[in-house]
Amino acid sequence: MPQTTIISFFKYEGLRNKWRALGRMGRPLLLDKNINGLTFWKSLGSGSGNGFSIWPDFSTFGLLTVFNSESEAQAFLNCDVIQSYTNEAKQYSHILMYSIKAHGKWDNQEPFNSSIPYANDKPLAVITRATIKPKLAYKFWRHVPSVSKSMDGYKGLVYSKGIGEWPIFMQATFSLWTNGNDMINYAYKNKKHADMVKKTRELGWYSEELFSRFHPFEIKGTLLDFKIK
Repeated sequence: MPQTTIISFFKYEGLRNKWRALGRMGRPLLLDKNINGLTFWKSLGSGSGNGFSIWPDFSTFGLLTVFNSESEAQAFLNCDVIQSYTNEAKQYSHILMYSIKAHGKWDNQEPFNSSIPYANDKPLAVITRATIKPKLAYKFWRHVPSVSKSMDGYKGLVYSKGIGEWPIFMQATFSLWTNGNDMINYAYKNKKHADMVKKTRELGWYSEELFSRFHPFEIKGTLLDFKIK
């Protein structure tokens, strides 16, 4: 069976639940567990607004997990560890995906193995991740708001969120699109995004970066109102 990636988002209400969720960022429950088939994982915070902000969103947290097979991924979603996240959440969604293509590294690893071919008429998810050079962080974040705003209401965009392991310097993005064509139109025809890509190449903002594409095949939970046919 192909490698399966899950990205989960949990939305919390109330100070107690938000505080406990923040505590899990500092000491994730997976640290002390031996999860069958788990090859890579990251506990993720998020930015305020639509996520692409320097200011944190203490109501929304993420968890990225990668498994050798779909059966192992499905088993994980039924285990006690993940229930600890969902029991306190007001809403959550688990997005199960097969990797199409990835290049670059995340924490000196290459976590995603291509498992299925690309189809431009299927739903598409994109994860980007980068470690921002400290001396260039100001220039990077100065350009983020305009790019973020350019995504609002963009055709085919189902959901997007800025996520990361550490504020300011270790950042990632997740976006879900109705199909590959809509994502390609945004990536290459949206001027703000194209300018950001150009500046990235010119200025070398990142000391490490990764770009990955996936075909989601199932979404569990109620946070994302999107059905995969």
